[in-house]
Amino acid sequence: MQTYQRIVLAARPKESVAPTDFRLETVPVPEIGEGQLLVRNHYLSLDPYMRMRMEDIKSYAAPQAIDDVMIGGTAGEVIASNHPKFAVGDKVVGMLGWSEMGVSDGSMLKKVDSTQISLSAYLGIVGMPGMTAWYGLNKILQPKPGQTIAVSAASGAVGSVVGQLAKLQGCRVIGIAGGKAKCQLVVDSFGFDACIDYKAGNLFGDIKAAAPDGIDGLFENVGGVVMDAVLNQMNPFGRIALCGMISGYDGQPMPVHSLHKVLSMRLMMQGFIISEHLELWPQGLSELAQLVATKKLNYHETIAEGLAAAPEAFIGMLRGKNLGKQLVKLV
Repeated sequence: MQTYQRIVLAARPKESVAPTDFRLETVPVPEIGEGQLLVRNHYLSLDPYMRMRMEDIKSYAAPQAIDDVMIGGTAGEVIASNHPKFAVGDKVVGMLGWSEMGVSDGSMLKKVDSTQISLSAYLGIVGMPGMTAWYGLNKILQPKPGQTIAVSAASGAVGSVVGQLAKLQGCRVIGIAGGKAKCQLVVDSFGFDACIDYKAGNLFGDIKAAAPDGIDGLFENVGGVVMDAVLNQMNPFGRIALCGMISGYDGQPMPVHSLHKVLSMRLMMQGFIISEHLELWPQGLSELAQLVATKKLNYHETIAEGLAAAPEAFIGMLRGKNLGKQLVKLV
């Protein structure tokens, strides 16, 4: 009997996520029915939103069910098919979760071309994170040439793309990241004009020095003290794309004390969930793919090896240990 491995959610986190919240299982390879296909996953995507799905709370999506395969984006290859639109050997991306294999009926599954763009990139810069960056920048921040844009978690899968797209539109871009290595990556590889190390101990002063004429747009991924510092340097009628608040995802929430700036500076702040804007994905992903293929966008990946490494890699990502996109390589 052929088997494969998968990881399920074993328990909801009490505070911070722990390895014991997950369980590695070995199960039989399923038979596929009419209209179904079997995919061998090559890469798993690890993303901050997964942390919120682990909680049994009211949100934009249903909670991750206990004893079910952990939710997550996947990229892999079709190894068996009874589906008219998918053939053995097709490279596909979908949402098959933390699993070496997955059965699909073809919905929520997309064929991709990995000849010019690596398969892993379809989980990052040419996938959901890239699309998140594209939407938040173009549809919410709507930058104009010469404006100053600030990006928190600037070395991450989303933030790094935001900054590069803003630079291509003629903006001055300031990143915020944790540690010298991340800040060096943000400036040297992603082309930001400056990057502020929030761990250096002078966040408010460093932001003011980097943006003496103020900040016109903020792409916010972090919340807490990082968001506080940028709010204090926002220009009147500035715009904020609220993408994430990762500082409060895994433990005690970190409050934002400067929300009065939204009033006094007449700021526009909008939260968004990229899965609610699927009608724009073809346009955005096409533009991103073209920019990656022509080397106008760079990306960086942190890759953990093997399915069993997923829980620790996920915990590390929540604590900011990854550079760029966090992935798990299966085969």
